Amino acid sequence: MLNRRNFMAGGAFATLSACARPAADPVTEAVPPEPSVPALPDFYGAITDEPFPIPAVEEGVLDPKYWRQEVPNLWPGKAHGTIVVDPDSAMLYFIETPETATRYGVSVGAAGFDWEGTARLQFWRSWPRWKVPEAMIARRPELAPYSVANGGMDPGPDNPMGARALYLFQNGVDTLYRVHGDAVARELGRAVSSGCIRMLDQDVIHLNDRAVHGADVIVLPSMRPKGLGPLY
Repeated sequence: MLNRRNFMAGGAFATLSACARPAADPVTEAVPPEPSVPALPDFYGAITDEPFPIPAVEEGVLDPKYWRQEVPNLWPGKAHGTIVVDPDSAMLYFIETPETATRYGVSVGAAGFDWEGTARLQFWRSWPRWKVPEAMIARRPELAPYSVANGGMDPGPDNPMGARALYLFQNGVDTLYRVHGDAVARELGRAVSSGCIRMLDQDVIHLNDRAVHGADVIVLPSMRPKGLGPLY
């Protein structure tokens, strides 16, 4: 029998049911598509005609902004062959014409942040020996076998100078500042613990082949406080 109490309870239940939020339909979250990573240019493939093999750059690791590429020349008054290094943006520019430059991604060591100014490209070497400065040996005595007095480290895949090195002088004096190879793709755009300006071997070979003896090498000042030492 539907009495007043049952009717009121039923009405209250109906009212509460009307106010309740209806059950939501199951929502299927959309899965974002995998980011499209452009294929590396062919010039980052393996090089097999050098004294030592140079492996291909790993696909999907190198940010396209650090690829070797032609860009507008930001220093149109500079002569062909001038090299400009911007350590904070981790970019090196080779002046081609008043309108164009070739830009390379680099990694920057502590020396690359602590030195600035204009130097002269005195000479370059293919597969150079690594002659460890005495100041570095004082910090890392295990490198003593590769000192200048001992003739340095033999060229090859384990040599941190890589396939090429460009040597910078000021007023006829070696700055001990180098632009050299042996970078890995994951380092580009980052500050590394030692060294000067490090490039992929594919890129430093390309730069070396275009280098102009006696050209200016301009290292822009870094906004990073000096003397901080290695960043990691």
